[in-house]
Amino acid sequence: MTTQPLSVLVNCQGKGTLTVEVRPMGLSFPLECVASEVSSTYNELRLKKGRENGVVSVTAPSSVRWSLTVGQ
Repeated sequence: MTTQPLSVLVNCQGKGTLTVEVRPMGLSFPLECVASEVSSTYNELRLKKGRENGVVSVTAPSSVRWSLTVGQ
């Protein structure tokens, strides 16, 4: 990864809380999902130093459908 901002867009539907984690930066954020509509969040992360590798992971209950878009 370079030092350019890392953009993370998450959409979800279904009852439960979804958590997005960005490693190795140690950043995470939750999104409360509801059954009757699509919930969305957009985060732009400013990296202090460039990195060659990074991992974005999503944890959610099986009742939640989700999509993830990551860009830099």
